[in-house]
Amino acid sequence: MTAATPAPTGSDGKTLGIVALIVSFFFSILGIILGFVAKSQSKKAGVKNGPATAAIVIGFLALIVTAIIIGVSAAGIGALASVCTELGTGVHELENGTTVTCG
Repeated sequence: MTAATPAPTGSDGKTLGIVALIVSFFFSILGIILGFVAKSQSKKAGVKNGPATAAIVIGFLALIVTAIIIGVSAAGIGALASVCTELGTGVHELENGTTVTCG
């Protein structure tokens, strides 16, 4: 007679939480998704998962900072395009000493 092997248990999400934390620094949306998956696994296992929570927070903060950078960059490009539309093609020196090359 052989002993019955125990049924495999689901993951507690801690390893995935650490992975999510690392990923959230480079790919915020993926880090957020992995963080939520890890939190869900941890909740089912009945354990807390600090790295998953940190991944979610860092992911959202990185997403907000990225959105701000894109917005400011777009505004700057729009302003430069407006100046070039007024001045035309060529190299122009503005009153404040800034040199702008258009065209």
